[in-house]
Amino acid sequence: MSRYTITVTRTASRHSDPDAIIGYDRPLQTFFLQAFPDAGGEDLELSLGTDIREFETLSQLRTAAIARGFDFTPLASGILHRLLDDHAREAHDAVSDPIIQDLLERTSAR
Repeated sequence: MSRYTITVTRTASRHSDPDAIIGYDRPLQTFFLQAFPDAGGEDLELSLGTDIREFETLSQLRTAAIARGFDFTPLASGILHRLLDDHAREAHDAVSDPIIQDLLERTSAR
C-alpha cells in the first residue's frame, strides 16, 4: 500500500486539509483518499476507496471526491508519477485513465 500526503480542498468553503492521504491499496486494487479527521483523529469526513476495485483510476477517485464536495488537484507531478508507478507495479489489470493521458499530452507538448 502506498500513502502520500496531499492537500484536499472543500470546494464550497475552500477550506483545506494539507495532511490528507492519497494512495493505492494493492490488496483492494483501488486508489484511496482520506481527509479532514475530527478533533480526535478517529473519524474522517472523507474516506474513499475502502471497497475492492472501488476506484481503479485516479479519474474515478477524483470524480467521487468532487461529487462529495471535495477536490485534490492539482497533484504534484512527483506524487502523480509515484501513484501511477504504484498502480502499474501492483494492479492486476491495467485500466485506461484520462489523468494519465492529460499528463502525457502536456509532457509531449513541451
